[in-house]
Amino acid sequence: MILSVLDFLHAEHSGIVSRLDTLLRIPSVSPDPQFAPHMQAARAYLRERLRDIGLSNVCELDGGGEPAVFGEWLGAPGKPTIMVYGHYDVQPADPVELWETPAFEPTYKDGRVYARGASDVKGSTVIALEVIAAFLKVHGALPVNVKVFLEGEEETGSPTLPAIIDRYRDRLDVDAVLSADGGRASATVPTINMGARGAGQLEFRVTTAGKDLHSGRYGGCVRNALHEMAVIVASLHRPDGTVAVPGFYADATAPTQRQRDDTAAFPFDPSAFFGDIDAIAHGEPGYTVREQITLRPALDINGMWGGYTGEGGKTIIPNTARAKLTVRTVPGQTSEAVLQAVERHLHTVCREGVQLEILHRFDGAPASTLAPAHPLVRAAEQVLTAEFGKTPLHVRLGASVPITSLFKTRLGVDTLMFGYNLPDEDVHAPNEFFRLTSITQGVRGWAQLLEALGAFPKAAFHPQ
Repeated sequence: MILSVLDFLHAEHSGIVSRLDTLLRIPSVSPDPQFAPHMQAARAYLRERLRDIGLSNVCELDGGGEPAVFGEWLGAPGKPTIMVYGHYDVQPADPVELWETPAFEPTYKDGRVYARGASDVKGSTVIALEVIAAFLKVHGALPVNVKVFLEGEEETGSPTLPAIIDRYRDRLDVDAVLSADGGRASATVPTINMGARGAGQLEFRVTTAGKDLHSGRYGGCVRNALHEMAVIVASLHRPDGTVAVPGFYADATAPTQRQRDDTAAFPFDPSAFFGDIDAIAHGEPGYTVREQITLRPALDINGMWGGYTGEGGKTIIPNTARAKLTVRTVPGQTSEAVLQAVERHLHTVCREGVQLEILHRFDGAPASTLAPAHPLVRAAEQVLTAEFGKTPLHVRLGASVPITSLFKTRLGVDTLMFGYNLPDEDVHAPNEFFRLTSITQGVRGWAQLLEALGAFPKAAFHPQ
C-alpha cells in the first residue's frame, strides 16, 4: 500500500509545489484586521481543497474569532482517529523593506521557496494535506480515520481555540493529534519532539509620585520610578543566572536521565550558538545551554520603560515606570502558580511608599510532554529509524505550543509535533523560506507515519 502512495507523491512533486504557491500567495495575516478579506480567501481555498481531496463534512468551526477549517474521512472502522493539525494564518511581513523578494509572491532560489508563511507553517501543512490526498487518490482509503483541523489564530495566541474546542467537542473526538506545526531540530539528526515548555506573561507598573517632577527642583529628595523599577527587575535573578524568586523552581520536575542523555547527544556548539547572535552566555548553573533552553524554566524581562525617551533631553524625574516579563515553565509547574510567586516577590521587594500594580497577567499554556511509550512516539521512531538508518533522539522545544496542552486538557488526547521546517528558516522575519527537500522528505515521513499509526489498536492511545 505505502509504496504506490510514495511513488504517486514523488511523481506529483511539481503539483504539490504549485498548490503550495497558491496558498503562499494569499496574505492570510491574522494579527492585522486589515487582512480579514485575505483570511476569508484562505479559508475558501482550503475548504475547496479539502473537498477536492475527498473529505466530507467540510466546514468552518467558529469560536468568535478567525474560524478553523475542518474536514474528515472516517472510512476505517475500528482504526484510530487522528486529528491532523495545521494553521493557515501567518505573521505580518513587516518590515517589508527588508525583504529581498515580495513577501507574498513565492520565489525560488537555491532549492528554497521564499515567502511569508513558507516555513511557518504552510509548507508543512500542505505536506500533510498532500499525503492524505495521495492515499485517497491511489487507494480510496487511509490507514487511519482522519479529521483535519486548520486553525486561523495560531499567530495571535489561539485566543478562541478553547471556545472552538468546547463548542465542537463531539466533532473533534479523536484518539491523537498529529501537528504539522513544531518543526525539526536538525536536518541531519532524526529527532522526535516530546513536548514543549509552557509560558505566562505579566505586566506591572510602579508609581512614586502624582506626576513627573522637575529634576532641578526635586532631584535628590524623592524616589524615581525608573530607579525603583531597576531595583525590582535586578532582584529577579542572582548574579549566577538563577531566578531569585522564592518558589520559582519549587514544582519543576527534574530532567530525567534519558532527557539529559538525549540532549547531550544532540549536535550543538555553544560557541557557535552565541556567536551567531553576538550574545553573552548567562543562565542557570549546573545545566548545559541546551538543557537551559529546553528542560529548565526561565524568567525574562521583555520590556521596561518610563520617563522621557524622545530626542534630546528632558530634565524630569519620572513618576511611573512599567515592565513586561514572561516565564517559561516545565512539567510539574503551572504558569499560574509561577506568576503568583513572581507577583509576591515583586510586592516584597517593592520599597515602602512605592505603589506597585499588576496591569495584566496571562496564565498561558502549561508545558506538554509525550510518554516515550505512546503510539505516536513509537510510530515516529519506526519511521525515522527507517528513513535515517539510526534511532531518533528525543528532544523538547524551548518555545511554547499552546495547542498541545489545549488538546490534552480539553479533549484528553496527546499531540505529536511532526512539522518539517527547520530552525534557520527565518520564521517571523524578512526572507522567510522553506527547503524543497523538506517537501520530498516530509511527504515520505507523513505517509509512513499514518501507515504505522494504523497498526495500533484504538485502545493503545488510551491506556488505563
